[in-house]
Amino acid sequence: MRIRAAAPAELPLLQDIERAAGEPFRSLGMAVIADDEPLPLDVLDAYRRAGRAWVAADEADCPVAYLLADTVDGAAHIEQVSVHPAAARRGVGRALIDHLATEAAAQGLTALTLTTFTEVPWNAPYYARLGFRPLADSDPQLTAGLRAIQRAEAAHGLATWPRVCMRRELAGAGAAPAPRSVPPPGRAPAPERAPAP
Repeated sequence: MRIRAAAPAELPLLQDIERAAGEPFRSLGMAVIADDEPLPLDVLDAYRRAGRAWVAADEADCPVAYLLADTVDGAAHIEQVSVHPAAARRGVGRALIDHLATEAAAQGLTALTLTTFTEVPWNAPYYARLGFRPLADSDPQLTAGLRAIQRAEAAHGLATWPRVCMRRELAGAGAAPAPRSVPPPGRAPAPERAPAP
């Protein structure tokens, strides 16, 4: 498995990966999540052009998973990670997250953050195994930027099921945080779709 930047011609394939990764939510009674449309091509391309879209490619160099990231309050925020079910349980999601951790540390960012469903086995429990910890509402590391993401997700209907912000410190953290970047305009928050990476 090779981690590399997403290519322009692959963006429709990323949408297909997201659709396939959403299907397992049906078995949990979360058909609305399974039916949620992937991010539009122009939004995916904005991430790609900004250097914040990576794919995990198979032996034929075909993407089987992808990760999108933003910078939120000095941390690399995982906006979306999706693994095709055919590539699940092979460490693909972990490899993408570890790649982001390396990139983020090189940029002087302090941590990785994400928001996710608490009761979906391949969401919060999986991320906890990767070293992420939940942020309580009173935690000072639940920053204004993360709270804004939570509000946007709630407005999109994701708060129908319990969700949590999570954070993983980066080795050597403590450098001056990078400025906060604003996600591409006009996109709705995307649910976490990484079945058993």
